Amino acid sequence: MIQKKLTHFHLFPGSGGGKKGFQRARPAIPGMQGEFVYVGGMDIDAVAVRDCDKLGGYPTTVRDLASREQYVAINGREPPPGWQEVTPADVRDAAHGHRPNIVFLSAPCKGFSGLLAKSHAASEKYRAMNGLTLRAVWLTLEAWKDDPPEFFLFENVPLIMTRGRHFLDQITGLFQAYGYIVRETVHDCGEIGGLAQSRRRFLLVARHAEKMPMAVYEPPRRPLRSVGEVLGRMHLPGDLAAGPMHRVPRLAWKTWVRLAFVEASKDWRSLNRLAVENGHLRDYLIVPEGHAGYLGVREWGKPAGTVTSRALPTNGAFSIADPRAKAFAAGYGVNAWDSSAGTVAGESLPSNGRFAVADPRPPVGAAQYQQYGVVPWDRSTGAVIGVKSPGQGTFSVADPRHQGPAKHNNEFRIVPFDQASGAVTSAHSTGQRIADPRGGRGVTGFEQHANVVIGGSTSGEGAFAVADPRPGMRRGRGDNYLTGGHYGVVDWNEASGAVSASACHDNGRWSVADPRNNSANNLSSEMSLPAPNDKLVCRIQSLDGTWHRPFTTLELAALQSYYDPDDFAEHGPLVMEGTSDQVWREHVGNMVPPAAAQAMAEEIGRAILLSWAGETFQLSATPIWVRPLAIAIAVRHEHQRDRPDG
Repeated sequence: MIQKKLTHFHLFPGSGGGKKGFQRARPAIPGMQGEFVYVGGMDIDAVAVRDCDKLGGYPTTVRDLASREQYVAINGREPPPGWQEVTPADVRDAAHGHRPNIVFLSAPCKGFSGLLAKSHAASEKYRAMNGLTLRAVWLTLEAWKDDPPEFFLFENVPLIMTRGRHFLDQITGLFQAYGYIVRETVHDCGEIGGLAQSRRRFLLVARHAEKMPMAVYEPPRRPLRSVGEVLGRMHLPGDLAAGPMHRVPRLAWKTWVRLAFVEASKDWRSLNRLAVENGHLRDYLIVPEGHAGYLGVREWGKPAGTVTSRALPTNGAFSIADPRAKAFAAGYGVNAWDSSAGTVAGESLPSNGRFAVADPRPPVGAAQYQQYGVVPWDRSTGAVIGVKSPGQGTFSVADPRHQGPAKHNNEFRIVPFDQASGAVTSAHSTGQRIADPRGGRGVTGFEQHANVVIGGSTSGEGAFAVADPRPGMRRGRGDNYLTGGHYGVVDWNEASGAVSASACHDNGRWSVADPRNNSANNLSSEMSLPAPNDKLVCRIQSLDGTWHRPFTTLELAALQSYYDPDDFAEHGPLVMEGTSDQVWREHVGNMVPPAAAQAMAEEIGRAILLSWAGETFQLSATPIWVRPLAIAIAVRHEHQRDRPDG
């Protein structure tokens, strides 16, 4: 098997999605195996370039491909000192002395996108940005005009065929002037890459007529995968082990509510089915519930309540909303778990597309942190954590053992006076009694001395009572000495009684009538619903029983095939350059899906290998790229046959 190097050069590579796909490609023909080598590229985004260079190959050059006029139109100011226009020689230098076999261009497409209004697309800024495509093609053709690359691949949004028609006509004219046969096609990256999203893109294929007599066949198409097939192999969203790119985005409260009401596999138009009267939902009511602060959550900017000895989430507002962890066309769309996603765009937010999923899995930790959970005797326990009371998880066990003939561990067992007792433990209140024939449990005379005061000095354990002859001690019904003040409530303006070691609400006046607004008896501002535009992370169970939530940035990268969940065990979580979710999402949405780029590279590379092997015909079951123009792609033009070398 002869090994052949296939070199590829990228303009506007971004974070390297297309580059990653080419690096994975391994085209082969009988007796010959191809391997792609990245010889360089050029992009203006230094942050994206650092991600691109992590994928191997020669380093990418950070340069602005705009002309001076385009720079001023795009940025609204003159270039900084030292800025220079890129020349064909600079493009050659960016390839580090190599002549590429394939040049891949994925120029900025905002000006051609249907998400941009026509009025904005016609502005001077976006016309200059669109002109970058024409300038980049000219620079590259001039850079290697003496030894042209075999192929040029130009990728963009499909709307460029109408909104950018005049640019395409000029680009086509340039390619033809340099000896290329040009064809335009539209394909679905999801189908040729086997993705879990549908992503229709425009692709211009320019084949050098002299160097490449072989026809290029379309990559085989595959059925789209479901969203759940990809996300099901990932950590649950918000799991810190998956890294910062897997955090759930902070959305406005109204967005969370809207997502909860959108039916799975539908978009924002599903909300039109709800009955609204006077601006309010007729059939549903969302109200705050206090429950004495039960499972209450404190806001980050507000003080906490009193810290008690039982400061547990189930006893009050002893949780906090910690803000320190960060996160078109059919807004608020929710994808079904078993369906494919739409195109991952640079602005992949729930409010501007179907960028949410109906996730049927339980939230992180739902299985481990069951309140009052009891572990069977024959199973292992969960992790032992610092807070491990029975009310906070499965920190109890069903113990089948017991000692002695009686049940309940001999609770309330009385040992005869002439027998030995059981082991004396630190908790010897019940089950530690003796039938004592001696005196005791009596009343000491007022003039007599008391017996030894022990740890359990109550009237049931000895003569720990006194016959008090002093007058005025007999009280009537309702007196404190008669009732002990059980369930007593102290007025806010009064002093409390002495604080004893056994102070509890059911054995004295250990409650208070609190008039403050944050009392457990009143709904406070912190228990009210969030404002419509309050940003927060929450989990609202939708009517179908699933969590309608936005995709995390890491999930979008997985849908783009830039991140493979199966690589986590070996390489750990994916963390792109920078710390901004917005920048990450833009880079992920702008990239060419690596799996789709790999499929393109396999076919282009196979055609190059066949030409190098001297083959001019190949029988394939797949259509020639593009099918309606198969003859024009497969044979040379008439004017070429008249040439001596034709």
